[in-house]
Amino acid sequence: MSKRVVVVNGPNLNLLGKREPEIYGTRSLDDLNKTVEAKAKELGWDVSLFQSNHEGEIIDFLQQHAPGSVGIVINPGALSHYSLALYDCLQALALPVVEVHLSNIHAREEFRSRSVTARAARGVITGLGFVGYELALEYLAGQ
Repeated sequence: MSKRVVVVNGPNLNLLGKREPEIYGTRSLDDLNKTVEAKAKELGWDVSLFQSNHEGEIIDFLQQHAPGSVGIVINPGALSHYSLALYDCLQALALPVVEVHLSNIHAREEFRSRSVTARAARGVITGLGFVGYELALEYLAGQ
């Protein structure tokens, strides 16, 4: 049985390549998913990819698909700033979590620099674009 990792992207990440390309770049969510799939394959893992604009759908997906995985890579998007429900879910799953942000949240608006979900993560990678996801997967491979 092969190992599996769960990668979740939150609200508005479906707009990658269209939304604020000066901040998020011109590559799409499909491009990101291909990058993640290639890295997971390199590590010998299957990957469960998910994106939703709805907090409850993300929580339901995590509760259903994360158990038994090697860990979770999550970009909660704006949910990172206020979702105690997502924080509680990540804590309850008791798996290694790496939070990823494409842009440097500390170099943007002040409200973006606070992440309530980060407290449930082993680490946070911010500002490195798609490479952040690859680094998160490498970290999980070492656990």
